[in-house]
Amino acid sequence: MEHFPTKIIVPVAWGDMDAFGHVNNVMYFRYFESARIKYFEAIDFQHFDINDGIGPILAHTNCQFKKPVTYPDQLTVVVRVKSIGRTSMVMEHIIVSDKLGEAAKGEGVVVCLNYKTGQTVAIPDALRKAIEKHEQKSFD
Repeated sequence: MEHFPTKIIVPVAWGDMDAFGHVNNVMYFRYFESARIKYFEAIDFQHFDINDGIGPILAHTNCQFKKPVTYPDQLTVVVRVKSIGRTSMVMEHIIVSDKLGEAAKGEGVVVCLNYKTGQTVAIPDALRKAIEKHEQKSFD
C-alpha cells in the first residue's frame, strides 16, 4: 500500500452487522470518520484558529464497497490527504480486512469553515504546513 500517514485498527463488533449478516454500510463511514479524526489529531487541527471559530466540516464523502466484512474480523483503516485546494482538501480512505484484504475505499472532501459566519475560509498556512509535514510531501 502507498504512503498513508495515519492508520487505526478497528475490531469488527457483532453490532456492526445488519440483518443480512455483514457490516452495515453506515459503519464504513464511521470507520472513515474515526481515521479522519485521528489524522486531525495528528496535525493538531482543532487548535488552528480556534478563537476565530475556524474548523473542519465534511462537505462530501463516498465509499466503494468491495467485499462484505463480517464478524469476527479486524480492520485497518488508513487515511491521507490526496490534494489540497484553497479552502478544502480531499482525503482518501482505505479499509483493509484481516480476512478479506481491501474491503472498501472512499474519499471525503473537508472544507475549512468559519463556524461563526457559516462561510468557507482559506486553509491557514500553518495548517497546510502541518499537513505537508505529516504527509512528508508538498502540495504546491
